[in-house]
Amino acid sequence: MGVLKKIFREDLPFVFAAPALIWQIFFVYLPLFVLFLQSLDFRFSNYSGLLNNLFFNVIANSFILAFITATICLFVAYPVAYFLSMKVKRFKNFLLFSLILPSWTSFIVQVYAWIFLLQKNGPFNIILYKLGIISKSTHLLNNYFAIILGMVYCYLPFMILPIYTVLEKMDKRLIEVSADLGANKIQTFKKVILPLSSTGIMAGFLLVFIPAFGEFAIPDLLGGGKKIFWGSLIVDKFLMTREWGSGAAFAFIGILILLIFFTFFYFIYRFLIKFIRTKKLWGGYE
Repeated sequence: MGVLKKIFREDLPFVFAAPALIWQIFFVYLPLFVLFLQSLDFRFSNYSGLLNNLFFNVIANSFILAFITATICLFVAYPVAYFLSMKVKRFKNFLLFSLILPSWTSFIVQVYAWIFLLQKNGPFNIILYKLGIISKSTHLLNNYFAIILGMVYCYLPFMILPIYTVLEKMDKRLIEVSADLGANKIQTFKKVILPLSSTGIMAGFLLVFIPAFGEFAIPDLLGGGKKIFWGSLIVDKFLMTREWGSGAAFAFIGILILLIFFTFFYFIYRFLIKFIRTKKLWGGYE
């Protein structure tokens, strides 16, 4: 009993976290380990067979798609998060509720909604044609534009919320102190707001990049399957051709590439934050 009391008294956070850790072990790490064994299949032919032009093209397509999606989400999300945290007072909870409301519906339903909007006789096509922006024969579906539009729409909340959380918790008195010391709005943003919100930017970028890299539903439904991506190829390996070994191998190689990218991204992130704090982004030195 004394040991149990000591555990609950000194290691209470670990006690509460233990069920989540057990869940992860049995339903995340153990299945991944089984999948890794499946990819080996007592030989490395599943891995050697992936070293071809198709593999590198698929990885490059997925990487470019994820990077473009995360970058666009960042530039759209930061002003939204800044506005919600710094400017909005009365209707903040309502706007946050409106932001997360679409995620209450099925992911596939959201994609099919965009199919309705972007189809040849859909609202967007009609409005853009009436404004003279596009011709009558222009198709907004089954192209890269439709993929990017659907990806940004579905993953934008994952970028807004981490940045908003960091900005909301930031001590607003630091902005007043910066102004009292003679800094203008741009200098305050560069020296105070942006560095303090960098953790939210990094978290949001990774939260968007990771699922976007393995996304398969949006490229297939909005892009017409014209380009092959990492997630689409894995789905085909498991569900269509039933090549479990090569599908598992492809999944683990993709995970390894993501880990390498995360390591590289972390060092780039540290360098950029240091650069922002020591130099002016708009020319010259301080």
